[in-house]
Amino acid sequence: MTQDFATAQKTSWSEIPIISVSALGSSNQSNKEQVASQIIDAATISGFFYVKDHGIAETLIDQAFQASRDFFALPEEKKATIAVNQDQRGWMAQGLSNLEGSKTHDAKEVFFWGWDVEANDPDVAAGLPLVRPNLWPDQVAPTLKPDLLPYYHQVVELGDRLLSAIAVGLGQDSNFFKSRYKKPLTRGQLVFYPPSQLGDEAVERFGAAAHSDFGALTILMQDSLGGLQVQNLAGDWIEAPPIPGTFVCNIGDLLERWTNKRLVSTKHRVINRSNKARFSIPIFYDPSSDAVVDPKEMGISEKAAIFPPITAGEHIASRNKRNFSHYKKRE
Repeated sequence: MTQDFATAQKTSWSEIPIISVSALGSSNQSNKEQVASQIIDAATISGFFYVKDHGIAETLIDQAFQASRDFFALPEEKKATIAVNQDQRGWMAQGLSNLEGSKTHDAKEVFFWGWDVEANDPDVAAGLPLVRPNLWPDQVAPTLKPDLLPYYHQVVELGDRLLSAIAVGLGQDSNFFKSRYKKPLTRGQLVFYPPSQLGDEAVERFGAAAHSDFGALTILMQDSLGGLQVQNLAGDWIEAPPIPGTFVCNIGDLLERWTNKRLVSTKHRVINRSNKARFSIPIFYDPSSDAVVDPKEMGISEKAAIFPPITAGEHIASRNKRNFSHYKKRE
């Protein structure tokens, strides 16, 4: 019998710890620093951690998931009215996500959105990468935007607290990231993973093939079905199962680059063998498009810096072009 292409071990909580972040909202500096230290330890060792006591109401989470289920249940012709564009907004059908190094396309559909801007926004006129108006399906799913945005904005606030703690843990001022997040590329996804079929298994198709995230910090809410797997430092795949009341957070390539590889952007993947539809909502809490990401800003010397400066928008846009087929088809 051939080895299963998607096996993963049970998670060791020393590898993906569960961190209470309630102290980040308090005035006790010592408690904040303790949480910051725990996050940095996790971000250095595995790049992944769970956060609990985050303060986001369960009702908002449930509302966002229901909005996602309702949207993906629409007929394809209705979802196609907002087909994904090269600004990474709208609905992406299955078959368009071809992650680097994967054997085949991903078995998933995605609805993309980002920080809401108007068409006449100066950054849109300047052509900054990924700063564009959203494609909300108002004609076919008029409640999606009002049902989703309250959750989204709460996660943005959580991201702000987490990055402030990360800054402290890195020996920077707690407001280090503030000026880089004036108009953040806080990109959101609703993701639908159909159950893995025999045809998927035959070609070793994942819901999301092994990849690292492109941006700075990912804050993920997954449903109860499981399927997320993380590669640990030994190169082994371990499960990152859903834990009620928590978000899964991970460091992305941009923050790994910013910290000169002190923090780790870890490969992960998804396979849905539950025989049910799986849903997840990742929010990628990323800097403003024109924010310069430079390890030297973290106190790294010119000689020791592994990476040259790059803007956040330039970096993320270049990764999008290498991983999504709708860019290649329209070039």
